[in-house]
Amino acid sequence: MITIHHLIVGRSLFTVWLLEELELTYELVAYERLPTRRAPDELKEIHPLGKSPVIVDDDVVIAESGAIAEYLLERYDPDHRLAPPISNREQRARFLQWLHYPEGSAFLPLSYKLLESMAGALPEGIAAFVQSEVRLHLDYISSSLGAQPFILGPDFTAADIGMGYITSLADRLELLEETPNLEAYLERLRVRPAFGRAFERSGG
Repeated sequence: MITIHHLIVGRSLFTVWLLEELELTYELVAYERLPTRRAPDELKEIHPLGKSPVIVDDDVVIAESGAIAEYLLERYDPDHRLAPPISNREQRARFLQWLHYPEGSAFLPLSYKLLESMAGALPEGIAAFVQSEVRLHLDYISSSLGAQPFILGPDFTAADIGMGYITSLADRLELLEETPNLEAYLERLRVRPAFGRAFERSGG
């Protein structure tokens, strides 16, 4: 049995979404944020960082969204419904880039914008750098997506789940006005039945 430790209103929603897309049976343990917006100390009993998501699969404990996704796909997606097979080296390489991109290069500038929205203006030099980085990444995603329905082409993959996290964060920060194809992409992701089930079960 898989257990996912989920912090309400956080990125672990997207791991729940992957579990739903894989049609797996799992237990969800939810935690409320403290008034400081941080995770409660109970999560440190599961993983030393006290972060979410963390999954426990029998005796295996895994943190970090990208690592969790790779693990789940390798173990529970033998038919490669959500990821190209390792034997297709070119497609697999593109998939892995987009799978890890949301919590790699893309997340830092958006996290600064999120902090700015909560705490007020950033110092001028940092604000200018962050703004240019945000624009760089959103334009990169937009041009890579183009007119295709999903980030790797016509078919939905697990990489789109992480990209849903990035585009929904950008949407929350009102940053998608200049990239209408990303707005349409986000809407395509949100209407997937598995996303709806994950959102309802996890509390958003």
